[in-house]
Amino acid sequence: MIVATTRAELAAARGGLPGTVAVVMTMGALHEGHAALLAAARTGADHVLATIFVNPLQFGPDEDFDRYPRSLDGDLAGCRAAGVDAVFAPTRDEMYPGGEPLVRVDPGPLGGILEGASRPGFFHGVLTVVLKLLHLTRPDRAYFGEKDYQQLTLVRRMVADLDVPTEIIGIPTVRDPDGLARSSRNQYLSTVERAQALALSRAVHAGSLAAAEAELAAAEAAQAGVKVDYAVLTTADLAPVPEGYHGPARLLVAAWVGTTRLIDNAPLTL
Repeated sequence: MIVATTRAELAAARGGLPGTVAVVMTMGALHEGHAALLAAARTGADHVLATIFVNPLQFGPDEDFDRYPRSLDGDLAGCRAAGVDAVFAPTRDEMYPGGEPLVRVDPGPLGGILEGASRPGFFHGVLTVVLKLLHLTRPDRAYFGEKDYQQLTLVRRMVADLDVPTEIIGIPTVRDPDGLARSSRNQYLSTVERAQALALSRAVHAGSLAAAEAELAAAEAAQAGVKVDYAVLTTADLAPVPEGYHGPARLLVAAWVGTTRLIDNAPLTL
């Protein structure tokens, strides 16, 4: 497996991958959710390229950039085990050689709701780094997890609107046996907080928005440290559900558990 840390090394590695190439973009701290993305990419393309970069553009001033888990050696071992052909693990200066970019991707109205409302500027940073990595890696396909469903939806829209020649493929959320969605931030949770966090997975599988709201309200009332941000039912493309709508929908929730902010979602059919 080739490990590239510079643009020149990445270009050389990418040039040595004939046939179809799939990319999986990560911020490291790889877990079973990332492994599922890498496995899907492995079966869907001739070669797999992974990126590992903790993107500072998507962290607000009071968020956890400095303490975000970093485990490069373990991540590289996981990539090797998954059959990854090349990894791009740039430094901050390599990714943003002129400092933080003055020009960024505007996510539009969809970037201002849900996570965008709670974390202003978040999706500007996400889409900017995703577009840069798509240009640098030049993949035929890119795989993203459905746990970050709003991100997946925005990436799909950006690729379509800006004519990026990459197919975006979503992979269902990977969960622990008790239902908790896999996330790099789960390692911040204490034993008690992890049990409290199960309220999110129970909510998204409750079957309706009213049931989800009741589940989260009960958790907030009974468990110190649980603070609900939102619970929303949308169409599959994150639009408001019109009156009398029948078809695919999405139930999305976010909450603070202790000092850790978690999100979850699940598909519904109305």
